[in-house]
Amino acid sequence: MTPASDVVTVTVTVETDPATAFALFTEETDRWWRRGPRFRVAGRSPGIVRFEPRLGGRLLEEFDSEVVETGRITLWDPPARFTFEWRSCTQVDVRFEAVPTGTRVTVRHSGWAAVPPDAPVRHGQQGAEFIRRIGPWWADLLTSYREAV
Repeated sequence: MTPASDVVTVTVTVETDPATAFALFTEETDRWWRRGPRFRVAGRSPGIVRFEPRLGGRLLEEFDSEVVETGRITLWDPPARFTFEWRSCTQVDVRFEAVPTGTRVTVRHSGWAAVPPDAPVRHGQQGAEFIRRIGPWWADLLTSYREAV
């Protein structure tokens, strides 16, 4: 069983079919991924966040002639689901499910229990305290995604 302090699940419903929702999520990521230091390595600098939409593809941020790999796709099953490794230490599973009002998109980010307590990504926080920061972070991104759809 996964401990509560190890997983964040955030869901949003968008008014489109699963294939379109999947394509917008994976092929137009920069259109909805928020800008600023809370969401991007480049902070407020101009840059692009994008997936290489395929198994083994990367989640990249490109800015000032730099390319930063944030993740790598480990499961690719369009238009239902894809999974990617986040910063080589956690896993993000994204699912697209048809519902009467469109598509339910669920992001499940797990693996935090394996991240060392002193890892910089934790910003000095542990367990439930840390997870309470990650949930709203994903919720903000999914709100942007819903608005872009």
